[in-house]
Amino acid sequence: MSSLFAILLYLALLVLALGLGYKIYDFARTPAPLKIPTTPAPTSTGGVVLRMGREVVLFESLFKSNLWTWALGWVFHLSLALVLIRHLRYFTEPVWFWVALAQPFGLYASLAMVAALAGLLTRRIFVERIRYISTPSDHLMLGLLLLIALSGALMVFVFHTDVIGAKAFALGLMRFDLQPLPSDWVLYLHLLLVALLLIIFPFSKLLHAPGIFFSPTRNQTDNPREARHLAAWAAKLESGKQG
Repeated sequence: MSSLFAILLYLALLVLALGLGYKIYDFARTPAPLKIPTTPAPTSTGGVVLRMGREVVLFESLFKSNLWTWALGWVFHLSLALVLIRHLRYFTEPVWFWVALAQPFGLYASLAMVAALAGLLTRRIFVERIRYISTPSDHLMLGLLLLIALSGALMVFVFHTDVIGAKAFALGLMRFDLQPLPSDWVLYLHLLLVALLLIIFPFSKLLHAPGIFFSPTRNQTDNPREARHLAAWAAKLESGKQG
């Protein structure tokens, strides 16, 4: 099982890296021929950076749209960040001091993440206007994330997985020195679900994470009178005509 999971996780990370790299490259080279920032929009680069920061950290547009969805989404993302920081202890030796400080917060953040994901999934199922625009992939992604959070919480609060053995396995993967994976069905399920998430991430709606930085409605300044906006291909075409 140790070898099988090592191969699976290496493969999943490879798919994630190549797929995400290609998608970001594709986003970056996609032309934006129109000036379409969502108004009211900033008129300077500094304003765009500030706006993007508020969007990424505070989910500003979602807050203005729906408070319940904003609350559930923000709790999920904050909990996910704390849980990921807590997981860094499995990949560092010695453990960084700020990772050690985050351990109790990350521990209970897993429960908040389960609650938030359950709320988001319930919203998809029972709110009619949301159910109407939802696709099977929306439900499947929320279900996958919920199962990952649940299996992780079970290992902490119910079954008490061998964390020392799990850390040795994780460090071994990083150093290409395979170590035995603890024999634990919940750990197997958790790692299998995480590997599945890594593999499908570059091909799913979860790409909104890097995609928001390439959205012209968010990353453009509202200065069409001060500066003429041209896509790269249009600028080359115009330059060729003038030449």
